[in-house]
Amino acid sequence: MWSISRFARQCGLSRSTILYYEEIGLMRRPRRTAGNYRAYGEQDLERLRQIAFYRGAGLKLEDIRTILNQPRSDVSVILRRRFAELNGEIERLRRHQSAIAQLLKTSGKFGRATMITKEKWTTIMRKAGFTEDDMHRWHREFESSAPEEHQEFLEFLHIEKGEIQTIREWSQRP
Repeated sequence: MWSISRFARQCGLSRSTILYYEEIGLMRRPRRTAGNYRAYGEQDLERLRQIAFYRGAGLKLEDIRTILNQPRSDVSVILRRRFAELNGEIERLRRHQSAIAQLLKTSGKFGRATMITKEKWTTIMRKAGFTEDDMHRWHREFESSAPEEHQEFLEFLHIEKGEIQTIREWSQRP
């Protein structure tokens, strides 16, 4: 039997991850000791190892739940779907790479570019394969991860203040 901290370390996870897995029903709630501590056993460890294995392969928790709770489910269908999703994510990242490479090629060092406009930027993005949805996702990610830099970037593109405010407002919506 293991305490929660020792149990989590068995798979290189945090205590809070185990508690989260219990909360969402991915792990069963373990029995309690006389002192009301969680006590995990071998079956719990085997399930946690399976969860960690599938997470390491990039599967979503809901897919892992399906695989573990429905042993007769067609695992290959889930794996093929996730494989296709990963291919899409990789392709999107390659488009991002291509856009950045194009920027570096056309403007030298980003911070030293003499003049790049919104029109020039969107043309580069479109030539790199970005759709309007891709550009909106890009702005949302930029805004959520680095709002001040996003503001500076929009100013760098010589966009008027009103339009910057509009872009930042819709970038903050889910």
